[in-house]
Amino acid sequence: MKKNVCLVTGSRAEYGLLRPLIDEIISEATLTLQLLVTGSHLSPEFGLTFQEIERDGYEIDEKVEVVMSSDTPIGICKSMGLGLISFSEAYARLQPDLIIVLGDRYEIFSAVSAAHISRIPVAHLHGGEVTEGAFDDALRHSITKMSQYHFTSTEVYRKRVIQLGENPDRVFNVGAIGLDNISRLELLSKEEFEKSIGLKLSRHNLLCTFHPVTLEKNSSVQQIQSLLNVLEKLDETNIIFTKTNADTDGRMINQLIDEFVSKDVTRYKSFVSLGQLRYLSAMQYVDAVIGNSSSGIIEAPSFGIATVNIGNRQKGRIKSELIIDCEPTETGIAVALKTLYSPKIEKLLKNATNPYGDGQTSARIVKILKKCDVNVTTQKKFYDLDNGLKEANLD
Repeated sequence: MKKNVCLVTGSRAEYGLLRPLIDEIISEATLTLQLLVTGSHLSPEFGLTFQEIERDGYEIDEKVEVVMSSDTPIGICKSMGLGLISFSEAYARLQPDLIIVLGDRYEIFSAVSAAHISRIPVAHLHGGEVTEGAFDDALRHSITKMSQYHFTSTEVYRKRVIQLGENPDRVFNVGAIGLDNISRLELLSKEEFEKSIGLKLSRHNLLCTFHPVTLEKNSSVQQIQSLLNVLEKLDETNIIFTKTNADTDGRMINQLIDEFVSKDVTRYKSFVSLGQLRYLSAMQYVDAVIGNSSSGIIEAPSFGIATVNIGNRQKGRIKSELIIDCEPTETGIAVALKTLYSPKIEKLLKNATNPYGDGQTSARIVKILKKCDVNVTTQKKFYDLDNGLKEANLD
């Protein structure tokens, strides 16, 4: 009997990461995909990116509206409450055997909470990670505690999930799913990429994504302004911006980016969403990623480029030697950019490795999903570390 696997996606970036897994599930005869789209995918302000999913040829089974017109703490809490109601109703209609989610955003927390109360088992990707500068950290660990199957991106994170009391038999180190697209997609040539973004690349080029730092009061706007002040002083450098997500202060950050880009449209471009193909293609041609996005930590090293990682949003993640951490001040960012173009980084670029896997994550996950018991009880026994850690069996 086929298993109904309901995959939930709430943002453009997350969908791009999940697309290889969607394809693997569709091609597996024992699984039936149910695609539930929510969050900023359904917001005109954030590009109505559900249309991108439909253009890619995927059928959306449910659209769950949760994004309010406000990104204040009150607005986001209201979105979470609306999501809890709406997800429970969607699950009642779809009758999934298993829910699949990635990461730590607030709409994913609501989706998993509804699944937990509905006694539907959850498979969670990218648990066990740490991002000390965002409230996503607490949401991620809470999602872990409401999930039955765990697919982590490194062995360190696998052990951390077990440390949270999860049974090692259901915790698997499969690598970071974001690397699958790098090996699967036919990326754009330089000429195709330039045409697609309407910008000719310069001697130096940077790909910039800066998200709100949700646990630091009144700092997101100050930090993005410091970054923009430094970028404005760079010579012979084009900047490609991807706008922020629907977190607190996201709209203010996007407004500042728009004002910055308007100063020189021959050197600066901003996009609500580049899409996975253009975003990964950009990494082929830029000098570095700059900002505080997880893509700079996880995907960028596979392209042999460095990342200027600003502030604490990604603090706690495992990082390659190509990550240049800096304080979110003009001085800190300027020093980091100087380091980026130093002989030290140039030497590291030649032999750098990516600690997040080999780009075969989706196949590993589906192999496990085929064998997993969807009738597993959502009532769990806390696994005590005194029992010792067991290695995951992927055979």
